[in-house]
Amino acid sequence: MKIEPMAFGGWPNCLRIANDHAELVVTLDVGPRVISYQHLPGGKNVLKTNAEELGRSGEDIWVQRGGHRLWLAPEDERSYFPDNFPVNHEILPNGVRLENAAVAPWHIQKTLTVTLAEDSSQVTLDHRATNQGSAPVRLATWGATVMDAGGLEIIPRPPMGQHPRDLLPNCLQVLWPYTDTADERWRWGRQFITLRQTPHSSPTKLGLQHQMKWIGYLNRSILFVKLVEFEPGAIYPDFGSNFETFSNAQMLEIETLSPLRTLAPGESAGHTESWRVFGSIPEPQSLKEDALAEWIEPVLAKLGLLSKGV
Repeated sequence: MKIEPMAFGGWPNCLRIANDHAELVVTLDVGPRVISYQHLPGGKNVLKTNAEELGRSGEDIWVQRGGHRLWLAPEDERSYFPDNFPVNHEILPNGVRLENAAVAPWHIQKTLTVTLAEDSSQVTLDHRATNQGSAPVRLATWGATVMDAGGLEIIPRPPMGQHPRDLLPNCLQVLWPYTDTADERWRWGRQFITLRQTPHSSPTKLGLQHQMKWIGYLNRSILFVKLVEFEPGAIYPDFGSNFETFSNAQMLEIETLSPLRTLAPGESAGHTESWRVFGSIPEPQSLKEDALAEWIEPVLAKLGLLSKGV
């Protein structure tokens, strides 16, 4: 395990966290942000970055930049409060804790703790929001990972049931006003939903109450997998979504959300997600259900998950 200072993208103050399997780069000049994640040896950054926005800081408006960010839900002007200033940091034995200043008008302190396993590419990200103001606030933490263009997102679905044995719903699916379910980039299968990012993509978004634990994104023979938490009985933003995905012509986002909480002054809320990255993964021969399930099975076995995402 190595944790060492480095420059990245024009920012002089970044940290590289690496082992024999993966490398992370986090910024200290803005954030909290993870700006790079790659498979080793010889991998490329799987996260999308906007070259024209790297290396800058101090802007008075929110800047996309790319990478992975800690946001606040529901989506409103509070979500877009600028994160363009240096963060406090604490180096841990296997990672780093990043923390912004809780400034007016929202007085919310964001804390992102990023750790890398000793013997694999597994990254754990803990997202926390603390109310440092004088009045209660209601919010959820929101981890948004911006993936590079050109990939295929794989979203497992709950197992099919039978009528009349299974009379109650087992899936909550949320659509945005600009989401066209007839869009050819989407494929709505029995076992999987897939979304292809393309350069002619118009904005599209989907939310799920996702209990299937994982989401995958395959791009240039690198498979990124995000593991997703779900808390039964909790109230989540956006009609109950703990997972959301958004895509446009430049990128695709894989997003996780915590339950909504009302925080008294001094109280915190948050959630955890984890990542893995696998190299030399070929494209599936087909997006038909059986072929896709067979293709993903070895990766799910390595993750300790059953076949077909259960």
